[in-house]
Amino acid sequence: MKTKYMSEKGHDVKVIVEGSATKLANQFESKNNPFYIKYQELKNYGLINCFCKACSNKMGSLEEVEKLGFSTCAELMGHPSMTKYIEQGYKLITL
Repeated sequence: MKTKYMSEKGHDVKVIVEGSATKLANQFESKNNPFYIKYQELKNYGLINCFCKACSNKMGSLEEVEKLGFSTCAELMGHPSMTKYIEQGYKLITL
């Protein structure tokens, strides 16, 4: 996984989960999910910075996201502010 690799190489990596991906939060906890191992790596390495609060709410997963202990970002009308990350020196990569 590129994000794990980048982190292991010393890069400060933050994953922001947005859009329809937010509704997958509880599905990633299932060992039957094909992305379970990759998700666990992201979670265990602490690379998931936040879930979009507006998208989580719209997808009906906000309660599950919060139950799983993930932070939510809502600086820009309920969505994460990418400007905040750019101003902190991060480069945006969309997966």
